Amino acid sequence: MGASTVLISEVGPRDGLQSVARSMATADKCAWIDALVAAGLSEIEVGSFVPARLLPQMADIDAVVAHALGHPGLRVMALVPNLRGAEAAVAAGVHKITIPVSASEAHSMANVRRTRAQMVDEVAAIVYMRQQHAPQLGVEVGVSTAFGCTLQGRVAEDDVLRMAAQLAAAGVDEVGLSDTTGMANPAQVRRLFTRLRSEIGARAGAAHLHNTRGLGLANCLAAWDAGVATFDASLGGLGGCPYAPGASGNVVTEDLVFMFEAMGVRTGVSLERLIAARVPLQRGLPGEPIYGMTPEAGLPKGFRDV
Repeated sequence: MGASTVLISEVGPRDGLQSVARSMATADKCAWIDALVAAGLSEIEVGSFVPARLLPQMADIDAVVAHALGHPGLRVMALVPNLRGAEAAVAAGVHKITIPVSASEAHSMANVRRTRAQMVDEVAAIVYMRQQHAPQLGVEVGVSTAFGCTLQGRVAEDDVLRMAAQLAAAGVDEVGLSDTTGMANPAQVRRLFTRLRSEIGARAGAAHLHNTRGLGLANCLAAWDAGVATFDASLGGLGGCPYAPGASGNVVTEDLVFMFEAMGVRTGVSLERLIAARVPLQRGLPGEPIYGMTPEAGLPKGFRDV
């Protein structure tokens, strides 16, 4: 049995938008973030600090962060691939950064052009920078391709856990596991998160799971059963890594919230307002397909919203 409350960390404005060919206008991004906050989401990954030539969708990250910081109580997150990105995130005032470190050597080179060992060293440099200049900054690492890689194939669980231990030793606050390519199954998720908690204890962090093959919610349930209490999700199921072929489909925030709330596990998120947040998303990306069984079916009679 897992925790009685969970944190849903919304990653749509980053992971969702990075996989869409078009760029959403800054005003539309801000309106979408406002709607997500109104629904009760307390942690949002609002973008990433990467060169605009690589991800033009994130060219306005400073303006988006500045807007998000205007919401009292919202924990503003951003992804950073390296020390330079972390320094830019600190200058912008984010509360927390997340750093992707791949368990697959092939994906690491494709995604950040560094080996796994080089990325562990980069994380250590970021932690040192935090200690010197931004002690209030939260630092999380997501171990990418932890459940398999479309470039490399199988990723050994011992390699994942060895990397997690190295990252924890480097001084990060949390180490989560990411199903970047949507290859995970519930038994694997339960086993690996159980081993992660045994390996690094309280530093075991979020589950970032994809619905590429329809197992997103089942995998979230398995992670919850293994003690995970923080789950990444994307409104409308937008998202996927642009450097991992076939890596489509984050877990749909609306469906994840419904599952937990129907189980009696509190999320603090209003489903009615969350579904309403699809409107500014669709307005900002007209014609872009979005997903979700709960918005399509509606809330069942007698369901008590937050």
